[in-house]
Amino acid sequence: MERVEELLQIPAIYEFFLRLVGEEGIQLLSRFPDVGEHSDEALAEITEINLNSVRHTLYTLYEGRLAEYRRVKDNDTGWLTYLWHLRPDNLDAVIAEELLTVKEKLVARERYENENDFYLCKTCGAMFTFNDAIPHEFSCPTCAIPLSHFDNEMLVIALRRRLEAINESLG
Repeated sequence: MERVEELLQIPAIYEFFLRLVGEEGIQLLSRFPDVGEHSDEALAEITEINLNSVRHTLYTLYEGRLAEYRRVKDNDTGWLTYLWHLRPDNLDAVIAEELLTVKEKLVARERYENENDFYLCKTCGAMFTFNDAIPHEFSCPTCAIPLSHFDNEMLVIALRRRLEAINESLG
């Protein structure tokens, strides 16, 4: 199993975590001890990151199945302590899941782009489908300027390329 610090050297994984937990989260991940379980308070002390930021990052990672905790109860005080460890072994599955979600959205967008004819107001930049342009007699309702047909072929090609890249990654 690779260490998180090594994984963060891979640009795509770094960007994934940056989007997921932000800069402070990246700092926590890069300073997270490689072995053992650690309380949020201990992690804040070890990493010198604000406790609230540590907790927020840990809960975000937990929601993404990239961190787990074990709850320990102090019998004298009744306090619960959460002991955390990272789960980098789940990273591939989490990224694949996210790619599938993106793929679904891109497929829907490609279908929308293929099924519609678009018209553009060259003054204000408003975009209309054919059905939205008809009631306004192909004039912009804001500017009263005639709408121009918009060729979305380049967008459809770009969507197809993104889908092919995702399919290749998932392949």
